[in-house]
Amino acid sequence: MQDLAEGVAHFQQDVFPAKAELFARLATTHRPQTLFIGCSDARVVPELITQREPGELFVIRTAGNLVPAHPHGTHPHGTHGDGTHGDGADGVAAGIEYALAVLGVRDIVVCGHSACGAMTALAAGHDLADLPAIARWLRHAAPAGAPEDEVGVLIRNNVAAQLANLATHPAVARALAADAVTLHGWVYDIPTGTVERIDPATGRSAALTA
Repeated sequence: MQDLAEGVAHFQQDVFPAKAELFARLATTHRPQTLFIGCSDARVVPELITQREPGELFVIRTAGNLVPAHPHGTHPHGTHGDGTHGDGADGVAAGIEYALAVLGVRDIVVCGHSACGAMTALAAGHDLADLPAIARWLRHAAPAGAPEDEVGVLIRNNVAAQLANLATHPAVARALAADAVTLHGWVYDIPTGTVERIDPATGRSAALTA
C-alpha cells in the first residue's frame, strides 16, 4: 500500500494542480463520447492505450472482456433458464444501459488483448472445477470458439462474439436502429503496443489506423 499512498501524494501535489481546470469542469460535467469495454487484466489500461484524459471514456472492465447477452435479447447464450443474468452480468448490463440511455455515448469499443488469461484457459481446456465462479463466467465466451482453437484466434473470435452479445442489449439495439452508435472491435497486443481492428460483421482483423 505504501506505493499507492505515494502515488496519491504525487497526484495531489503535481498532477492535479497541472490539470486543475479540467478537474473543475469534470466536477459538474460527465459527458464521455465512448464506452470502452475491456479486460480486467492489469496490463490493459484503456486511457493509456488511447491517450484519453479523465472524463473521455466510460469504462467497463470484465475478465476476458466478456459482455453477457441480454436475457431478453435475440442471443440466448449466457443466460440462466429463469431468464436472469446472474454471475455479475446485471452490473455489465446496467453500465451499458447507463452509457447509452443517460450519457449518450456515440461509440462502443470491445477490446481484447494478447496473452489473455481467460482465453488461454479456454484454449488450453483448463480444469476449472476449483474455480466455479470463473467457470460460470467463462460460459459467456463459448461462442468464441472451441477449446482446441489457438489462443490468438480465440481472442479475435471472442471480440466478435462479444460484439454480437452487445447488440442483444435493448439500449444498444435501439441506438443501432437509430444510427446513434457505432460498435468497434479491437485487439491490443501487449509486447508491441499495436491495435488490430476486428470487423463486427465478418470477424476479420486489420491494423487500426487513425
